[in-house]
Amino acid sequence: MRSSICKSVLLVGACIMTTFGAWGQAPRAAKPALSSLDVALTYDAAHANIVPGNNFWLQGGSLQAHYRLWHGLGAVAEIAGLHNANMNGSGVGLDIVTTTFGPRYTWSPAHRRYALFGQFLIGTTNGMNSVFPTATGTESSSNGLALQLGGGVNIPIARHFDVRALEAGWLHTQLPNTSTDEQNNLRIGAGMVFKF
Repeated sequence: MRSSICKSVLLVGACIMTTFGAWGQAPRAAKPALSSLDVALTYDAAHANIVPGNNFWLQGGSLQAHYRLWHGLGAVAEIAGLHNANMNGSGVGLDIVTTTFGPRYTWSPAHRRYALFGQFLIGTTNGMNSVFPTATGTESSSNGLALQLGGGVNIPIARHFDVRALEAGWLHTQLPNTSTDEQNNLRIGAGMVFKF
């Protein structure tokens, strides 16, 4: 399991380095137009915990729709799924689906060779195919609150296409566990952005 996570992280790193290399070779004359709507598909990895001190990695992906409302201010809706088949060798898996929305601010310098963004999203998390403690025993699924705070960088490649070189943030979920019923996760990702 650890080797597949290391390979995935190395693959994402290689994609980022290739993107920066291509970005440096691109002609400077092209300035992609700002779009009102963009849709991003990303690969995500999250450093998670069941209870404090019991850490593991989840892997998955997300679909985001972002609509620019005024200047750099926009609104984002995201659905993301993360999976681990065997948390810390316990034989117990975990699948998490988060559905969140909220504001995003995007800043593009005058030359528009990249765009930085920050966002705060709130919504729900659905945990399934796992073991969640309850007052009367355990259940295999549960629902709770999800909060995300983070940001990233998009690099224009063509008029209607960007590469999301990096997205990183804090993902807070509230699912039942044997301690605080809260999880704080570091989520990182990279992917493609289609602009309309």
